[in-house]
Amino acid sequence: MAIENLALRRQLAVYKRKRSRPPLTEWDRLFWVGLSRLWDGWREALVVVQPATVVRWQRERFRRFWAHLSRSTGPCGRPAVGAEIRKLIRQIAIANPLWRAPRIHGELKMLGIEISERTVSRILRTVPRPPSQTWKTFLQNHLGQIVSVDFFTVPTIRLRVLFVFLVLEYHRRRVLHFNVTDHPTSAWVAPQMVEAFADGETPRYLIRDRDGVYGLEASRRLESLQIEEVLTAAQSPWQNAYAERLIGSIRRECLNHFVIFSARHLKRTLAAYFRYYHKSRPHLALGKQCPIERPIMDTGTIIGLPELGGLHHRYERDAA
Repeated sequence: MAIENLALRRQLAVYKRKRSRPPLTEWDRLFWVGLSRLWDGWREALVVVQPATVVRWQRERFRRFWAHLSRSTGPCGRPAVGAEIRKLIRQIAIANPLWRAPRIHGELKMLGIEISERTVSRILRTVPRPPSQTWKTFLQNHLGQIVSVDFFTVPTIRLRVLFVFLVLEYHRRRVLHFNVTDHPTSAWVAPQMVEAFADGETPRYLIRDRDGVYGLEASRRLESLQIEEVLTAAQSPWQNAYAERLIGSIRRECLNHFVIFSARHLKRTLAAYFRYYHKSRPHLALGKQCPIERPIMDTGTIIGLPELGGLHHRYERDAA
């Protein structure tokens, strides 16, 4: 028996050299798995594969068996959360960056949506949220207490460059103050700040860019007025979007159609445009009203009143 076993082992060794990995059937695997449970010396007799492979076969057989039982008993585990509920949770989380899972879970309960707080917490992990409130949220929360300032340039017929300084109120998009100079300095800007708020309440925040023309003197004047400066990031004009939009409107609706002769001419032209801007021009952000609201007229003949020399018109009803 020993000599026969030796001959068989020698032949298997030659076969293994010819084919490093012989194919085995499912019955071969079952045979060796069963033999490993009945005979302690099965490892010494095993040649075609490694003993660890037989142990792996048993683990895979066990896993397939219980996977088959799990599939046969129907759905298991927690019910899947619908796509609409997931979308609603993401919308709430983005719109309310300070809310966490308990608060959002409470809102969902008020809406009659049955979901666990832990599930809400897992969904929130997939929602990218900034560490603090967004710039848009800051503007909306303090809209009535914010003004912004900015400069823009206007060339003249003599190839000089004039600088226009603007102070814009966010709440009703009113231009509180403007002025023109050919050489802006901090000493010139500081009194402009005071003049802008001379006839009304001072705002809480003033948004401006990091232009060095404002300087230390302008900052001290704002500090004396108890106005907090909010500086935009470098090369980020979108953070002063309302002022940039106003400057674009001034160019498109006025200055691109005029030839400016001097600073005095520019001030007259801008004064006429701002009268049209405040009293006649509809604003989308104000519900298509004007910064200084126009009364709604529903009787009388419609007539057109020229503005800016006929560049724009204001339409009213003639009561007579």
